[in-house]
Amino acid sequence: MLTYRSTSVDGLQIFYREGGDRRNQTVLLLHGFPSSSRMYEKLMPMLAQHYHVIAPDYPGFGHSDAPSPDSFAYTFDHIAAVMDAFVQQQGTDRYTLFVQDYGGPVGFRLALRHPERIDAIIVQNAVSHEVGLGPLWETRRKYWANRSAYAEQLRANLIAPEAAKQRHVGHDPHPERYDPDAWTDESAFLSRPGQDRIQEDLFYDYRTNVASYPAWQAYMREHQPPLLVIWGKYDPSFTVEGAWAYQQDVKHAEVHLLDAGHFAMDTKNDEVAALTLKFLDKHRR
Repeated sequence: MLTYRSTSVDGLQIFYREGGDRRNQTVLLLHGFPSSSRMYEKLMPMLAQHYHVIAPDYPGFGHSDAPSPDSFAYTFDHIAAVMDAFVQQQGTDRYTLFVQDYGGPVGFRLALRHPERIDAIIVQNAVSHEVGLGPLWETRRKYWANRSAYAEQLRANLIAPEAAKQRHVGHDPHPERYDPDAWTDESAFLSRPGQDRIQEDLFYDYRTNVASYPAWQAYMREHQPPLLVIWGKYDPSFTVEGAWAYQQDVKHAEVHLLDAGHFAMDTKNDEVAALTLKFLDKHRR
């Protein structure tokens, strides 16, 4: 059974889902764009039978506070700092990272800050190598170079309802397997007042993630954390080459390609759970 709570972190109410026995090894699940901890709703109970699982919503996402960008800097450094404070407040000094999409930039920042806290890393379609960025990133790179000129194109690329659907289904030849509630709910979230500016600010800062790839790769090469890569091969944004690239840095990284999209749990939750549990059991401390 999961519980649903909020706690005050750095003056913000941070919502989180939690399950399992706190005496067990902890898995910290960090969500992607434009989702929230809700993306792990079906996965967490399966992991919680053997592990302690906790999944927060970032500021500006889900049920956490979404202060105006006038009073809160929406950068990945800042989001990671809030998540770091959240983890410390929970009394969690060791954990396995499970990162998806935006969870990668947040999670790798936590790993660089506190490498001694990381037991292992599970990557689900989160990129740490330039080769993982597909053709959709051409418009996004133009936005980073000239924000005002490409702001409208970026909104269509990220925020439009059809873009929300495409993020999930991607190139999957079986779109009938996807629950439309996934992107309908995300579109509703993105239409809330102030969300356009929040998400544009954060995405503009995504350029700092690409610049940080060498540092993340160096961390992996130095520390060789146990690493599981689960990759939906129908992802329209992140290429399969981005999955295999992790083996350049972590010698014994496990890579599994699934017949799934960007959010692999949409259609392959059981497979993701089975791979994750097998990996966690193998590296149980």
